Amino acid sequence: MKLAHLPLRVSIGAYILNSGLTKRNLEGEAAQGMHGMAVAAVPQLGQLEPARFAKLLSYSEMALGAALIAPFVPATLAGLGLTAFGVGLVQLYLKTPGMREAGSVRPTQQGSGLAKDVWLVGAGLTLVLEGLTHGRRHH
Repeated sequence: MKLAHLPLRVSIGAYILNSGLTKRNLEGEAAQGMHGMAVAAVPQLGQLEPARFAKLLSYSEMALGAALIAPFVPATLAGLGLTAFGVGLVQLYLKTPGMREAGSVRPTQQGSGLAKDVWLVGAGLTLVLEGLTHGRRHH
C-alpha cells in the first residue's frame, strides 16, 4: 500500500468494517427495513429473505473494510470493491422515494445520509485510476 493511500484506505476501511460488524446480528424489523430499501433499488434482491440479506451485506462490508485496510491488497482491487459498493449506495439513493427533491438529484433532509456516499465512488475510482496508471509511469 502506498503511504499516500493510507489515510483514505484506513479511514474508509475502518468505517465500512465497523458498519459490517454492527449488522452481523440484524434480524426482525431491522433486517426487514434494510432489505426493503435495498429491494426498492434493486428488485432482484427480493429473492433473498431479509435476515439472509442482512448477513450477506454484513459479510460483504466486513470483507471490503478489511481489504481496504490490508496493505497487501492492491489499490486497483481495493478501489474496484469500493467503487462497486459506492455505486450500490448511490443507486439506493437515486431509487428510494423521498431521498431527492422532486425533479432533482439534490438530496432532501432524509436523503443527505445516502447522498454523501457518492464520495465512496470518487475515492474508489481514485484508487483504481492511480493503481492502473502507477505501473505505466515506471515501465
